[in-house]
This record gives sequence, C-alpha cells and structure tokens, in this order.
Amino acid sequence: MCFVWGTPNAQAQSKVKDLFKVKSPKIQYVRPDTTILIKYDEFPDENSDADQSIFFNPKKELSIVSEDTSELDLGEQHIVEMSEEVLVDSSWVKIAGYYAIWDTRNINPYRMDGRQLKDTVDIKLYDPRHNRNYKMPLTETPITSHFGARGGRWHYGTDIDLTTGDSIFAAFDGVVRINKWDGGGYGNYIVVRHYNGLETLYGHMSKAIAEPGTFVKSGDLIGLGGNTGRSSGSHLHYEVRYQGNPIDPENMYDFPDYLLKGENFVITSALFNYSNRARSGSVSSGRRTAYHTVRSGDTLSGIGKKYGVSASQIAKLNGISTRSTLRVGKKLRVR
Repeated sequence: MCFVWGTPNAQAQSKVKDLFKVKSPKIQYVRPDTTILIKYDEFPDENSDADQSIFFNPKKELSIVSEDTSELDLGEQHIVEMSEEVLVDSSWVKIAGYYAIWDTRNINPYRMDGRQLKDTVDIKLYDPRHNRNYKMPLTETPITSHFGARGGRWHYGTDIDLTTGDSIFAAFDGVVRINKWDGGGYGNYIVVRHYNGLETLYGHMSKAIAEPGTFVKSGDLIGLGGNTGRSSGSHLHYEVRYQGNPIDPENMYDFPDYLLKGENFVITSALFNYSNRARSGSVSSGRRTAYHTVRSGDTLSGIGKKYGVSASQIAKLNGISTRSTLRVGKKLRVR
C-alpha cells in the first residue's frame, strides 16, 4: 500500500485554521467529593500572627472526611468546575480544568496569607499569541491616590481620576465573580477572576454592568465610573489581588505611560510584607469619625443615603430615634 501526498483541499485547510479556536470557558456548578476537591495543607496556630491577620477572617476549617459542602451555609459560595476547550476536527476537546471556590459575595474567600507563600509564582499577564490581551481599565490613567497607608487605614488599591459616566474596561480575560453594593466602602463594585490566577476589583462605579458568571474579554465594558460608597470625588478604585491578597498595582502597571511593565509578573511572599505595617502602629490606631451638619429639609434616610449608611445606624450613633425631629445646624455623627 502506498500513500500519495498532495496539496491539502479546502476542507483540510479549514480544519487546520480552526485547530486552536478557543471556546469560552464552561462554568459547571457541582457537588464535589470533598475528600479530593477540597484540601488545605496548613492552618495557622490559633494564636499565631497569620491567624490574626486581615486575610484569615472569618476562620472556617472544612472537615476533609465528613463534611459535605452542599450542607454549609456559605451564601452564594460554590465549588465550581472550570473548563477550557479547543476545537479539534469539529470536536471540542478539554485542555485544562480545575476546581475553585466561587463566591459571589466575599472579596476574599480564599483564606491564603500571602506572607506564607513558599513558592515563586510566575504569572502570564497577557499572551497575544493565544489571543489573550490586556486593556487599561480606563482610556486615561492619571493617579490621584497610591497603594499604602492613608488617613489611619490601609488603602489596598490605586485611585485613578475619571469623570462620572466614563467607561470602565475589564483588564484581562476572565469571569465576573462579584457585582455588589458596599455603601461604606467600594460603592458599586465588580470583581473579575482571570485565567492567569489574578483578580481585579473596580470600585466606586456609578453603574456596575457585568453580572456574576459573565465571561468577559479584556477591553469589554463592565461598568461606568462614579463616586459611590466611601469616596470624596469621582474616581476608579482599582485593585489587583492574588488569592485574595492585594498587590500594589504600580508594581505591575506604568500608569503614566499607559501600559503594563511586561508580559509576565512574578509573585513572591515579599509582595505582601506590607500587611505587617497595615496591622501595626505605623498606621494610626485611633478611630476616625464623620459628622453631618443638619440642613433644612434633611431627613435621616436622606443623610444615610448620602453617606452610605442606614438611618437606624445614624440614630444609634447619636442616641436618638429614627422618628426624631432634626434641628437645623445640629451635628450628627454618621460614622
């Protein structure tokens, strides 16, 4: 028997062209066998520094053998199967899959302290060869506030100036994990989980558009800029996180030059040493309070809406009833 090789026909050429056509990832909610899907290698001692860190609250250790996650009261938290596939000869073939916590309420459900990271993790930020690109979160990126200590608390992101209504874009390909309102903090915000293991957070939006579970490409519109939550002016609060641990975005981005510093980014435990200062006396241990001076026409509910708190909370802070008559000129504590 002999074979005669000739010029590929149009059908064969089409198959080659489609060989690495990538399909959007599937998200399948499953009821896992916790003996193989959920494994925590180490838990800190009850009184250890790691146990008391900002990354370990609340503490909830799963029993590997006997506890069924479907019976836990985890809100909108699930174990999900993520799958990536490519088209080969008209069939979708699975090339990668993993199980992960999928929590649509909590920014950091992972219980991983970055300071305890033992390995060096090399993250691929973008890969044009495989049609995975990146996009700056805004069309312009003038910084108004940096990552670090600010006003008695730690600021875990970079603030970028904008005008209310400006378009906000997904930084990398991924799936929207959270779309939520936080009146005392982020306002309207979105968290996107990316293929490269990072998550990005976009805060203070006037409108959060992309819904949880939505697959987005870098550059897709996910929301509109605003001044919601704990914000003193229109801006985007932008965070980059690895397994829940914030990373200074300026380690990764050159915002003035409107670009990423490279295709890859190396993550080590040293990136998270700031958390020692975030918890220590280097940041003021005092509290900050905020007051509102009552004006004509003010109501507790209206004041609460302005500051992102409830009328009952204001009443409690000031020792009054929610039905109390407000005297013009009186100062009310709102935080």
